[in-house]
Amino acid sequence: MIDTLVSSFAAVQAWLFQSVVQPLMFHAGFSEYLEDAFDGTEWFLIGVCELVLLFIVLRPLESMIPVHAITDRRARWIDFIYTLLYRLGAFSVFVFFLIDPLLAKLTELLHLEGINPFKLENLLPGVTDKPLLTFLLYLLVLDFCEYWYHRAQHGFGWLWGLHSLHHSQQNMNLWSDDRNHLLDGVIHDVTMALVALVIGVEPAQYVLLVSITRMLQSLQHANVRIHFGRPGDAVVVSPRFHRWHHAIGIGHESKGKGTLGGHNFGVLFSFWDSLFRTAYFGKTFEHTGVRDQVATAQRPARDYGRGFWSQQWLGLKRMVEFSRKSSR
Repeated sequence: MIDTLVSSFAAVQAWLFQSVVQPLMFHAGFSEYLEDAFDGTEWFLIGVCELVLLFIVLRPLESMIPVHAITDRRARWIDFIYTLLYRLGAFSVFVFFLIDPLLAKLTELLHLEGINPFKLENLLPGVTDKPLLTFLLYLLVLDFCEYWYHRAQHGFGWLWGLHSLHHSQQNMNLWSDDRNHLLDGVIHDVTMALVALVIGVEPAQYVLLVSITRMLQSLQHANVRIHFGRPGDAVVVSPRFHRWHHAIGIGHESKGKGTLGGHNFGVLFSFWDSLFRTAYFGKTFEHTGVRDQVATAQRPARDYGRGFWSQQWLGLKRMVEFSRKSSR
């Protein structure tokens, strides 16, 4: 069964590349990038498979066990546009393949100076002989870095100015994971690609790691009443656990002791939050959004934009605004 699926996928990839991608590359004068384009075709198809699987599995669940009724279908549609851009645009993999040759050149220069770069293989000899163990170690290391990057997004004013777009969704749904400012996405993907390359992740492994991470994050943001119980939530991030991270004035805006402003920063594994004392195991499903979306007597409501381009522009304005506040 698996062999049949793999063979079918490879056949579709080869057909799409030969019939569409390769002629376009030759026409545009980019024939020297054909190998990268072939890998990009694979990633595009993986993105299509992700979208189909998410729609088949999560969309019915959102209808059967929703947390709330969707009140702004336009906002959900905008989230879907972000998903198409990030999943089908090969965002993460484009960054990975862009950095890979640069890092290879740097490694070569360091090697000439007698300096060997850090890799998990150097720290744990023989680890790459066990593919499953290697994959799990890579997943763990990358998720650890994701946790701290996520905390930085809430701790540094200019990063929060960009990342707050992600939190402005008041109708969380299965597409909301990709509701991110493009600059925020570039910074994140460059950071994680560098980490992956430094620890020795191969391109094929990286694609699989990213795909698994994205699928699980789609579940976390879905409008579903799902949790894994206290023991399960203490290990893996569930929709309820992550919803508390998006809770208005609680999950991402509170100034809890020992945190950079909030709770539940884990991306895949929630035990990082327990380990670094940022976990909150609420038993309810709270409303989501950003506190300053609501007007008060002290301040007007902040506009996060209704459309894609307005959201991007306002994100840049917030980045500058919060950077100035942080420097005072």
